[in-house]
Amino acid sequence: MSAATKTARSVAALIALITWAGLAAQFHATFALVDSLGSTLAVLLWYFTITTNLLVAVVFTGIAIGREPFAHPSLLGATTLSILLVGVIYGLLLQELSGGSAIANVLLHMVTPILVPIFWLIFIPKGKLNRRDPLLWAIYPLAYLFYALICGEFTHRYPYPFMNVKELGWGRTILHAFLIAACFLGASWLFVWLDSLLTLRIPQPSDTRSLTK
Repeated sequence: MSAATKTARSVAALIALITWAGLAAQFHATFALVDSLGSTLAVLLWYFTITTNLLVAVVFTGIAIGREPFAHPSLLGATTLSILLVGVIYGLLLQELSGGSAIANVLLHMVTPILVPIFWLIFIPKGKLNRRDPLLWAIYPLAYLFYALICGEFTHRYPYPFMNVKELGWGRTILHAFLIAACFLGASWLFVWLDSLLTLRIPQPSDTRSLTK
């Protein structure tokens, strides 16, 4: 294992540890309120912040222990864009509404959305993405949106104010969803362009297997 690989896996382990710590802190805070394991999991998995940070925790744990599939450029691209979306939406729309564990709030909304893109910039080989990748990456946030709205129809509760059909109506909710989806896709294609641009500027390792050997 090269020094660069050791460093990358060590940093991945640190990011995984931070993310698991944030998830654990949020789990503890939620469990203290609902006092039920099943209800706690149901509440937490209702939030895009939690599901995305869980994705980060799993992917970076996989990289840290040397599992090659977790270092796939497209998977890392999807993970990076999704956690960036968490940070941006929190910063623009939700910062004044956040609750729960203060530690979890900082780790899950601020720290991971910063560390994951930095990891991608420094350690991930560039030039491996293509223009079809953003369409694949969009499946996850769209699936989450449908899941949250369907749950909201039954529970009459919604995880975020901008998708609260009860207060906003379907028209404004769909408009918000369209705007967020358009921004996500635009950012995704910009991300692919940046990946291609950095290929020309920075010498690259041959493939992502260097992260897992």
